[in-house]
Amino acid sequence: MTVLVTGGAGFIGRWVVGHLLNEGNSVVVLDDLSNGSRENLSEFSKRSDLTVKIGDIKDKQTLSDIFRTDIEEIIHLAANINVQESIDNPRKVFENDVIGTFNILEEAKKADARFAFISTCMVYDTASSGEAISETHPTKAASPYAGAKLAGENMVQSYYHAYGLPAVILRPFNTYGPYQKTTGEGGVVPIFVNKELNGETLNIYGDGNQTRDLMYVEDCAEFVVRAAMSDRCTGQILNAGLGKDITINDLAAMICKDRSRIKHIQHIHPQSEIPRLVCDRSKAKKLLGWEPGTSLEEGIGKTREFMNLTRR
Repeated sequence: MTVLVTGGAGFIGRWVVGHLLNEGNSVVVLDDLSNGSRENLSEFSKRSDLTVKIGDIKDKQTLSDIFRTDIEEIIHLAANINVQESIDNPRKVFENDVIGTFNILEEAKKADARFAFISTCMVYDTASSGEAISETHPTKAASPYAGAKLAGENMVQSYYHAYGLPAVILRPFNTYGPYQKTTGEGGVVPIFVNKELNGETLNIYGDGNQTRDLMYVEDCAEFVVRAAMSDRCTGQILNAGLGKDITINDLAAMICKDRSRIKHIQHIHPQSEIPRLVCDRSKAKKLLGWEPGTSLEEGIGKTREFMNLTRR
């Protein structure tokens, strides 16, 4: 198939692109490089079956030009992903994540292309102790980022119901691994690993008892591609995660054995914090036979190895 991956030069997008190419698909990447980089795709730079377009999903002419190619599948990853930035600048996240998604949907409708919308576990309300979050769990727009993702989900569902657009909504839980940023908008795992390698202090927001379900990025990419291509998933919402959560305190201790280098600091935006996240992935297993293959310990080891290599 010919697949358009928006945000394909980003962290998860880069792994999705690699997975698609390895399965024999032709891939068109659209990315404005606000979160991604050309270097993320350098491994595939000589591939004749990969086309990279630098542009914005808010630019209708750019999209029109891309869809002159026969696009059969769209994996829509492009988004402003920084929760704190969304609180500080809600207009930016609305224009990109809602209006941009609408623009892509319009092109998908005209092209009769399959559409996979990559949402987030951040749309969920918090879970009680011991409760895994399924797709029917209540949602809560605790930040403009989550609100924009829920708005995007609703638009995707409306195009599925009103126009018969073959679409699926995917809600990956916290994803980590090689090529993820180690700055403020990056994930907690590479941020902690980077600080541990540099001999720096690992800062934890709040009391550190908040939990996350951490999924290795190659498992996430496999899930995204399989769900995007599956007729059984059309019209569905699917979670993906490890199925186990860990407190940020325990994660920090796993990565850094020197407890004196772990510090608790005041949360910048506590209202957006979700105290507990653990994924119920049973629906993905039922529809796709998908399960993650990488343990947290193994994934952290792979991430550390990659970061060590790139430091040399």
